[in-house]
Amino acid sequence: MAGGDNGRVTSSAAPDPAALSPRLPSPLQELTDDRFARRGLRLLLKRDDLIHPELIGNKWRKLAPNLRAAAGRTIVTFGGAYSNHLRATAAAGRVLGLPTVGVVRGQELADRPLNPSLARCVADGMRLHFVDRATYRRKTERETLAAVLRAVGARDAHVVPEGGSNTAAVRGCRALGEELGDHADVVAVACGTGGTLAGLAAGLPPGRRALGVPVLKGGFLGADVQALQERAFGSRRGTWSLDDRFHFGGYARTTAELDAFAEDFSTRHGVPVERLYVAKLLYALVALADEDAFARGTTIAAVVTGRPFPERP
Repeated sequence: MAGGDNGRVTSSAAPDPAALSPRLPSPLQELTDDRFARRGLRLLLKRDDLIHPELIGNKWRKLAPNLRAAAGRTIVTFGGAYSNHLRATAAAGRVLGLPTVGVVRGQELADRPLNPSLARCVADGMRLHFVDRATYRRKTERETLAAVLRAVGARDAHVVPEGGSNTAAVRGCRALGEELGDHADVVAVACGTGGTLAGLAAGLPPGRRALGVPVLKGGFLGADVQALQERAFGSRRGTWSLDDRFHFGGYARTTAELDAFAEDFSTRHGVPVERLYVAKLLYALVALADEDAFARGTTIAAVVTGRPFPERP
């Protein structure tokens, strides 16, 4: 296997993501922030956004095992119009030379100009297949999935679920908890489908706990995280909880207040703050510190699961 142009891997064999030289363990950065310091708290950032310039954050941890499992086959995966997971999968396909297909929720989008997120997927070589919302809701059913694979001409594809959260991904995220176990009392992460939290909590040693901040509203994620752990490890693992007050209206929703918070945090600390996940996580931690939710002397690690994707011509 050899490295190609622009970081692309070229080989006749199944590509190995390790050839892309990920930065693991990802850096741990301590911040000085008076909103935490005055309450006797330490704040660390687990910079998973620096693992790889294009396969960013928890997307690396979740995608890498699936890329290996694909063994050179087409990867078919699912997401909405603004899915970071679709963008990461498309980027992975480009740099590793794997064909990718993104099944996008919303048949009506097929007749509209592509938004910047989907346009980036196409630029990275991903084929998009739009389905109506009723079909999308049934995407895990055997007959529906088979019909989608026939429609995209990829019956032998490696299928990755929405958000990338399957058993392989959850096991891949366990390393995140192992990397942080000796450094933090509480590890907090923003949650979409719950796979990162499920693996992270399983990797933490006894006496440490994980906190998930859902970016979708609905209150359903606890059962999903437990189910993911049961499939990956056989039972619920680790100490974890969810606080679902900080979704700001749901996925891909933001407010002027959240935007102002993210800009201020970035100015204070020189860290780019991604809006859909990371801003909500950091806002939640500031609010929880203000509520005295953490005992004095607690070290909190916030997992920076992503950043704004770099745009290319």
